[in-house]
Amino acid sequence: MGKRKREKQEAIWIEASSLAMPGGHPFYERLNILLDKRKFDGFAESACRRFYSKTGRPGLVPAIYFRLLLVGYFEGIDSERGIAWRAADSLALRSFLGYGWSDTTPDHSTISRTRRLIDVETHRTVFSWVLNVLAEEGLLKGNTVAIDGTTLEANAALRSIVRRDTGEAYDEFLKRLAKESGIETPTREQLAKLDRKRSKKGSNDEWKSPHDPDARITKMKDGRTHLAHKAEHAVDLETGAVLAVTLQSASDGDTKTVHETLAQCGENVCEVAAETNNEKVGERVNPEGPTEAVLDKGYHSNEVLVAMKRTGVRTYCSEPIRGRRNWNGKQEEKTAVYRNRRRIRGDRGQRLLRQRGERVERSFAHMYETGAMRRTHLRHHDNIIKRLLIHAGAFNLGLAMRKMTGYGTPRGLQSRINLFVSTLPLLCAALEYLALPAPPPRVTLWREVTPFHIAVRASAVDAFIFRKIGSATGC
Repeated sequence: MGKRKREKQEAIWIEASSLAMPGGHPFYERLNILLDKRKFDGFAESACRRFYSKTGRPGLVPAIYFRLLLVGYFEGIDSERGIAWRAADSLALRSFLGYGWSDTTPDHSTISRTRRLIDVETHRTVFSWVLNVLAEEGLLKGNTVAIDGTTLEANAALRSIVRRDTGEAYDEFLKRLAKESGIETPTREQLAKLDRKRSKKGSNDEWKSPHDPDARITKMKDGRTHLAHKAEHAVDLETGAVLAVTLQSASDGDTKTVHETLAQCGENVCEVAAETNNEKVGERVNPEGPTEAVLDKGYHSNEVLVAMKRTGVRTYCSEPIRGRRNWNGKQEEKTAVYRNRRRIRGDRGQRLLRQRGERVERSFAHMYETGAMRRTHLRHHDNIIKRLLIHAGAFNLGLAMRKMTGYGTPRGLQSRINLFVSTLPLLCAALEYLALPAPPPRVTLWREVTPFHIAVRASAVDAFIFRKIGSATGC
């Protein structure tokens, strides 16, 4: 038995041919082909030229910066530190970013500085460029959109909130209340009892986070109370593409935030239609913007339905049970509500509502669960929306990759490989069985083998295969 040498003298000179060559990942190689075909590098450099100077430290190339953010989505990395570490560690990602073995990849401070340098509108321009790619691939229509929102956990602790008027911390505020009530040295139990008796103790009008003023106290999807932000998506129901993503205050209701999201969606669709529609290909995208909006019952209100009716958008909004209503002096509101009610009760309305739950929730699952953006590592809306826009652009690029290659994420390619590996033994066994000589006929004593038994056995084999390689998000 030998022993491992603890000390080893490294060679002074190493031949370049003896170094390990970066091996490209099949998915990222095809993604680079798509980006190079559309001349993404030149577009990114022209869009970001005004943010770079000819003097000083050389900055991060814009095309590499945006590719790094794409890696954050496809690899499920939430922080910029994790993206920088993964890019330095993986040979496949080095090849995707254009770095050789001896090149130094950017660290997290370079990525964050570049993100702060490039404004939100430039990130929105890159997102619009991805929408143009989808339109040219026939994956964007812009006729019927579904809108829904979700909460993102903020990078701020609830225990650190302070009062908006005095700047007091929560514990200091409780101690002052205890002294005013006659308790000079209150214990933790007395403070907790005093806090339980107060009403509206977590009001956003009275408290704020000193570290992230844009975060709001809200109830998360899992029931926890936390500082959070609200992300809202507008999704094309015909193709599943994300047409717009907005980041708003978590304390704002759906009836207040839907107008900004719908306006941003209409602006994006009209811009894409102006750039991609021509006489040769016809109208790929609706040049007038969305004509139908599918919403859940959180968006149902007289003001929302009337506003969309005036803009020419047909609504398919689920209606909550409110009982008998008084329509005196509200003829326009009554007409909008009754027309929406008639539409959602039809066959097409029911189908659109089912599609809304599927398409919008799929974008949430890919971007915030497998894409690891449910908890934000950035603060302030201007910083967070930059990551969200490129995250949504990566989701849309996944749709184009799925059409071109059959899989939209690196995990999707891995699932296909697992399927091949799982079915290979069954295929070999079937070929060996067919190669055997035919057995002599024999009499079945108690039953005959019918097509029903063959179908049951085949379904059992299929269930065994797909149970092993199934994916929760279908990617």
